Amino acid sequence: MTGRLEGDTAIVTGSSTGLGEGIARRFAAEGANVVTNSRSLERAESTAEAIREAGGTAVAAEADVSEKADVEALVDAAIDEFGSLDVMVNNAGTTVEKPLFEQTPEDWRHVLDINLTGTFFGSQVAGKGMVEQGAGGQIVNLSSMFGSIGVQGRAPYNATKGAIENLTRNLAVELAEHDVCVNALAPGYVRTDLAAAPWGEEAKEHEWPYYGYSEEHVRNRTPLGRFGTLEEVNECATFLAAGGHYTTGEVLHNDGGWLAFGWGSKG
Repeated sequence: MTGRLEGDTAIVTGSSTGLGEGIARRFAAEGANVVTNSRSLERAESTAEAIREAGGTAVAAEADVSEKADVEALVDAAIDEFGSLDVMVNNAGTTVEKPLFEQTPEDWRHVLDINLTGTFFGSQVAGKGMVEQGAGGQIVNLSSMFGSIGVQGRAPYNATKGAIENLTRNLAVELAEHDVCVNALAPGYVRTDLAAAPWGEEAKEHEWPYYGYSEEHVRNRTPLGRFGTLEEVNECATFLAAGGHYTTGEVLHNDGGWLAFGWGSKG
């Protein structure tokens, strides 16, 4: 690794599994002091321990990102432990996969609270800390290519991701005078625990909402012809977190060309 985050302190919310865990590990390998997070301290500590065993620096913090007091405690913990906060990655997210008419008010609020409200609180609290430090910073909000398209059975998730992208633009404008850059990262199909729909032949055995999620569908719909990898997501997150790129208010689509593909399928 090149040490692009050497000496920086980074919080990665929702970093016990999936994209968040991968980003936390990569940041540590790049020299960052990492604060891992989950609603379960045990799960957050699992990632932090793995980072330390690999020679990195990390501490774990329990927090529910939908609660502002928890987010404030999370940011305070990072600053108390490492003396500053340079990077905030708002990654924590969830989804509910059901047809529109089966979505309940509880489903809607659950996804909204974690994905959108959690991103807002994380940006607001971390942004305030960065402004008070006076040294700028980087905020990276995890969106998805689904923030720009419609997909059956995922109305709450897609709505929050679209909102996160416009929230990112607004925050970028508000925080620019303090040299705090705010960008969003929007991956495409990457195998994670959240994207847990069955693949390959198994997909054909399921009814809604798994229609269209076979390996063949994804390959045909993606110009690069494959799923993305965690390492490719990590590379994009590291670029945004490292700064020095004169970029703010942008959405970096890491989707293998999905959104650019007007024809829609290669097969």
